Amino acid sequence: MKKDIHPNYRDVVFWDLSSDFKFITRSTIETSENITWEDGKTYPVYKVEVSSQSHPFYTGKNVLVDTAGRVDKFRKRYGQKDA
Repeated sequence: MKKDIHPNYRDVVFWDLSSDFKFITRSTIETSENITWEDGKTYPVYKVEVSSQSHPFYTGKNVLVDTAGRVDKFRKRYGQKDA
C-alpha cells in the first residue's frame, strides 16, 4: 500500500447527546475532542444527535400511520363520497 494516502482508522467513541448513550467502534472520522472510556484509555469522541438508543424506529416509540384516517382525508379533500 502507498504511504500517507489512507485515513487514520482507529477506535472512536460515539456519544448520543439526546440519550447520553456512548459506544465505541472503529472509524476514520476526524475529531477534536477526547474522552476517557471505562477502561481508563483516552479515545477521540464524536457527538451525534440520534443513535439506536434514541431513534423512534429502534425504541418502538414511532408513530403508527392511521391509514383509515388518510383515506378519509383524501376523500374529504377531493370530494369523493363513500360508496
